[in-house]
Amino acid sequence: MAVLILWQQLFPAPERPPTPPPVSEAPAAAPPTAEPSAGPVAAAPEEAPPVAPAMPEAAPEALPAPEPIEAASEQRLTLESDSYQAVFSNRGAVLVSLRLKQHSAAGGGEVDLVRQRSGFPYPLAITDRAGQSTGFDRALFAVERVRHQAGGESLEFRYSGAAGTASKRITLQPDGLLRIRVEVPGRTDWGLLLGPGIRNPTADETSNRFARRAVIYRQVDDTERLDPAKTDVDTLVPVSGLRWIGIQDTYFLNALVPLAGVEQVLVKPLLFLPVDGGRFAEGAEVEAREEEEGAARVLALVAQAGSGAVEIDSYWGAKEYDRLAALPYGLEETVELGWFRFLTLPLLKSLRWIYANMVANYGWAIILMTIAIRLLLFPLMHKSTVSMQKMQELNPKIQAIRQKYRSKLKDKQNRPNVEAQRKMNEEVMALYKSEGVNPAGGCLPLLLQLPVLFAFYNLLSVAIELRHAPWLGWIQDLSAPDPYYVLPVVMGASQFLQQKLTPSAADPMQRRLFQLMPIFFTVLFLGFPSGLVLYWLTNNLLGIAQQAIYLKLKTAKAAAAGAADKPGKSE
Repeated sequence: MAVLILWQQLFPAPERPPTPPPVSEAPAAAPPTAEPSAGPVAAAPEEAPPVAPAMPEAAPEALPAPEPIEAASEQRLTLESDSYQAVFSNRGAVLVSLRLKQHSAAGGGEVDLVRQRSGFPYPLAITDRAGQSTGFDRALFAVERVRHQAGGESLEFRYSGAAGTASKRITLQPDGLLRIRVEVPGRTDWGLLLGPGIRNPTADETSNRFARRAVIYRQVDDTERLDPAKTDVDTLVPVSGLRWIGIQDTYFLNALVPLAGVEQVLVKPLLFLPVDGGRFAEGAEVEAREEEEGAARVLALVAQAGSGAVEIDSYWGAKEYDRLAALPYGLEETVELGWFRFLTLPLLKSLRWIYANMVANYGWAIILMTIAIRLLLFPLMHKSTVSMQKMQELNPKIQAIRQKYRSKLKDKQNRPNVEAQRKMNEEVMALYKSEGVNPAGGCLPLLLQLPVLFAFYNLLSVAIELRHAPWLGWIQDLSAPDPYYVLPVVMGASQFLQQKLTPSAADPMQRRLFQLMPIFFTVLFLGFPSGLVLYWLTNNLLGIAQQAIYLKLKTAKAAAAGAADKPGKSE
């Protein structure tokens, strides 16, 4: 139409010549005037293009209505790899179940990463940009299975009907990722749903305060987390610089890697209500029903389209470090190894090596690992013990110096005597120097062990290898607390015994602190993973054995010194 209008503006039609009056009825009976020589009639061919207005009217010719494409009934189809089985429904072309073959659920059976629900679209549904139903999630897509020569297979979904026109191609790739391409021709007011939440946790798992549930994403070089309990409003994550975004808990992950067509990702807070058969609430209903039994805040992802086609890669599975690191997207960052990652990662690899090559039980592997760590830190432990023994021997002299200055530390008005305090401290430090003792020598080596403790804590808290891993007897899950609190109580008793055998510090405040530590650690470790308590218990037992050896050597040395000082018997 634009070309035709422009053509008429640039090349206007010639003016029509005046029509001569009719001479008679006879000439009027011969209107064709086909003679090419007739002057006035010869202008007719030149007038034909502009006179014919049919072309502008035909230009906006409507496209023919697409042929209806719809299945006759609902079907379930499966894509299967070595690690999982994904079940899709052609009603909405959505993912209704994804079971992990190597991981068992707390209630029995395999872990299913798809949260079961009612009245809410399933993952991979075509929704509007706010995550609401558009009708596509109820449509029956025609489906075809395609096997590829290069490996992997695809499910091709197509639909055209009352809800619109859409197609999906879901491909199981050789690396285990799902490649998903969705097309909604001529529209950008749609999105692709992931979640809400991940898997179907039990009530105990939902209430576990150590569980790590979040939406996690990597943008440029920063990893960010959105806690469901603290996310009250919709949050938009721009796709610029976004490497991946996913829904995770402590051990499992559902990640989205945008490849093409995604404009931004909406993080949507919802409330899961198991009492309603797995319904999701949003808006004002979240706060109104949050205190109900079993209710849990969850987050959903909506990959909002920037064009008529969207393509993503999606990972579904356990947060196994080596498997994630083998993928090209950097998803191993989702394994939260903590600030001491440089220590946690070697510890994880070492623990797995012990399990694979020495003993096929992660409980005993933790014990062997603890022995190895103790041997590695033995120089620091030995220095700490020797320093504390020297401090104990100097304690009477230090107390004598303090007693000497006790009456001089305050004046008659009960004000501190700074000069007396300075002289007392100088005399104490001179004693330390003359005896070659470092007052911080007993505490500093212990503080240097804390990074190892924190690293091992992070390892045992997030390692999928320890999930549902048994040790012996009543300990059937090293990632869960001891159900009978036996390990924490024994650990506290062992730490109390170790404290009794350890040389006491000269400083009264430090001594009182050490005396309180067994009680503090016992209470703290009641809810910690059994694997971590087992590590600390083993560490205490090794410390007790070390102190017993030191005491035996000290007694033998004192006996030898006494024998040397005793005068020989006369014959």
